[in-house]
Amino acid sequence: MVASDIQNFAEGRTKVRAYFCYLFSKNIPNRLPSLSVEMIMPRMLKIKADLENCEGVYLLDHRGVQITPTYTANAQIDDDTGKIRADRAYYYRAVREGRCSITDPYPSLITQELTVTASQPIYSESGVLKYVACLDMPLDEVLKIAHLNKSDAFFSKFFKFSYAMYSFALIAVAIFLFAHGVKSFFVEEVAGTNLIIDDMFMATILLTLSLAIFDLAKTLIEEEILGRHKEQNISGPHKTMVKFLGSIIIALSIEALMLVFKFAITDPEKLIYATYIIGGVAVLILSLAVYIKFTKVRNSSDSDS
Repeated sequence: MVASDIQNFAEGRTKVRAYFCYLFSKNIPNRLPSLSVEMIMPRMLKIKADLENCEGVYLLDHRGVQITPTYTANAQIDDDTGKIRADRAYYYRAVREGRCSITDPYPSLITQELTVTASQPIYSESGVLKYVACLDMPLDEVLKIAHLNKSDAFFSKFFKFSYAMYSFALIAVAIFLFAHGVKSFFVEEVAGTNLIIDDMFMATILLTLSLAIFDLAKTLIEEEILGRHKEQNISGPHKTMVKFLGSIIIALSIEALMLVFKFAITDPEKLIYATYIIGGVAVLILSLAVYIKFTKVRNSSDSDS
């Protein structure tokens, strides 16, 4: 259950951050003269009152030292005043990015349950960091924010089910091609008296295509159904696209190599066609490299948000 909750949080992280950014920008004064704790904390307490099941709110100074008690649902923790929070993600990420930030889920010191902290840096009129406002929310409440529309959960399950159907259909096709390729090579060619080069090439094509389709189905199951994102810089549909294009490039490269050998033996004048395929493979590799580069840049900016 916890693993699925964390996965759901990762999928709805952008929506959650946008929601907390709206709350902070609407209620907390920023880049104004004469900013003070007395000006900020009443507004933080208003946010806490408006948010049902808010775990707590508190304020840090520019060095990461907590300068107010932690105001929880029914009390305040005075002992937290003066504690150094400079090593916490909700402080240094907000300071580094200079904007509203949310942490990954972590065990709360108050409830011992998973919680998420939203933080907002507060600057003076001249742009100097003065405070960092922090708000703790239980993970289950954050998930409600991440899925404000019931259609989100419905379509998430629908797409997973659809990907599962397509993945198993592709696996069936891959198995069929594999069986046909093995039969045509090992039964008809190896067991036969006469070896036909064209039939050997056809068997190799079938086996290569089977491998590419199976690899694509495996990626769809891991990424879209099981949610296993092994590569952090490329994830989701980008990872599937890269894997698919990589399989096509490998398949075309093998086809080009086989055509070189075939035409070199049977018809050297047709080697130019193999060269065309090799050129197409080179263009695909360059295009894939550009796609990966821009995908990594975009994903890194999304993770910072």
